[in-house]
Amino acid sequence: MILEPSIDKLQSKIYSKYTLVTLSARRARQIQETNIHYAENSKASTYVGVALEEIAQEKLQMDEDIESEK
Repeated sequence: MILEPSIDKLQSKIYSKYTLVTLSARRARQIQETNIHYAENSKASTYVGVALEEIAQEKLQMDEDIESEK
């Protein structure tokens, strides 16, 4: 179960839950394939958790132009 980062903290970075899920899933696949991540002091035990930590630490962001096209 993922307790950190909280959904409230994540939604302050990326407002759409759909975008948050899509972005974290894509990034989790990249981390799994390359084993490279940018989260500092990662506590997550899953790839999705690491991706969510990257979003919370603002290491991973969504391009505003792409998000507004949806």
